[in-house]
Amino acid sequence: MSCERTRADRLLSAASPLAESAAIVAIPVRNEAELLPACLDALFAQRDAHGRPLPPGSFGILLLLNNCGDASASVAARYARAASRPVRIVDVRLPPAMAHAGAARRAAMDLAGAWLTAAGQGSGAILTTDADSRVPATWIDANLAILAGGVDAVAGLVALAAPDEAGLGEQLRRRGGLEQSYQALLMEAAARLDPLPHDPWPNHWTASGATIAVRRAAYAAIGGIPMLPAGEDRALVTALVAHGFAVRHEPSIVVTTSGRLAGRASGGVADTLRLRRERPDSPCDPRLEPVASALGRYRTRNRLRRLHDAKRAVSLVAALRELGMAPAGAAAAARLPHFEAAWTMAEVASPALAYRPLAPAELPVAIAHAEIALAGLRRLRPAIGWGGA
Repeated sequence: MSCERTRADRLLSAASPLAESAAIVAIPVRNEAELLPACLDALFAQRDAHGRPLPPGSFGILLLLNNCGDASASVAARYARAASRPVRIVDVRLPPAMAHAGAARRAAMDLAGAWLTAAGQGSGAILTTDADSRVPATWIDANLAILAGGVDAVAGLVALAAPDEAGLGEQLRRRGGLEQSYQALLMEAAARLDPLPHDPWPNHWTASGATIAVRRAAYAAIGGIPMLPAGEDRALVTALVAHGFAVRHEPSIVVTTSGRLAGRASGGVADTLRLRRERPDSPCDPRLEPVASALGRYRTRNRLRRLHDAKRAVSLVAALRELGMAPAGAAAAARLPHFEAAWTMAEVASPALAYRPLAPAELPVAIAHAEIALAGLRRLRPAIGWGGA
C-alpha cells in the first residue's frame, strides 16, 4: 500500500514483549479524539473469563492514524506512554484515492500481521475494532478462546450506544428491532436446513469491523482484507469463507459503537442510519427476503453442498444448470475446491437465486410466516444440525 508516513512508526510503551500466540488489536483512527479514550480504556482493562487481567505480553495494540486533523495523535500518545501493553502508533497520510475505511483497515491489519511475524508469533491472531467503539471486558479472551476451539475467524455483534440509539427515534428503533427478529428466525431456519458444525445456531450474519478476529495465517492466506472503499469488513469474512476457512458468527460477543449520523467513513453505519431516517421505506438488507425464498435458498444450498462434498461433479453441474447458470459457469463453479466459493458464484450468476429484499412494511407479516414455518421445522427436526435437506 502506498502512503506517506507523516511520523515514524513508534512503539510507545515499556511493556513486556509479545508472548507466544499473542494477539494484536488493529484500530484505524481518523479524527476520533473525542471517542478514542473510551475505546482505549476498554482495551487496557481487558480481563479473562474469571475476571483476572490478561497476562503481560498477551496482546498489543496498533493504532493506524490516517489523515487525522484533530488531536487523535496526542490522545493516542498520551494513553500509549502510560500503558502496560505494547502499543504501536503509525501516523499516515493516505492519498485521496485511498483515503477510505477499507484502505485504513487494510493498512492497520497488515501492520498488525507484520508485527506478529517480526515478533516470531506466526500463530497469533489479528483482532480489529473501531476507534468509536467500546469492546466488552472479556472481548480479547472470548475471541481467542473461540479461535482455540478450531475456527479461523470470529465475527461478533454490534450494538449502538444507548444515548445514540435513543436519539434515532421510535420509527427507526422499531424497524431495527423487526429486522433483528426476522434475521434470527431466518438464521435458525438456515441452521436446521443447512447446518454448519463450526457455526451452529444461535448465530448471526453480521460482519462488522468493530469486532472481527482472525488467525494471522488465515489472514495472510487470503492476501489480506480486500481493498474496498466501504464494506471491507463483510468482504473480509466473505473471502475467508470462500477460501475454505471456518468463520464463527458469535452472538455472545457484542461491541458497543456510536450511532452518529455524521460518520468518518463513507458507506458505514452512519450513512445507513441517515438513509433510513431520511427514507423510512428504504429496502431491508437483501438477505431479509420472503420466507419461501429464504427456505428454498437454504434447501438448495444444502443440496449443492452435499453434492460438492461428495465430489459428484456431474450432478453438481446439472443442479447448477437447473438454477439457470450457463454451462461454462456451472462447470467452473463445480471445479472450485471450496463449496462456499462455488455457492457465491452461483448466487451471482443464477436468476433463480436473485435476492428480493423486503420493504420495512412487509416485516411484521414476514415474521409471522417465518414463525409458522419454523414451528413445522422444529417438529420435523427437533435437534438443530440433524441431517441435511
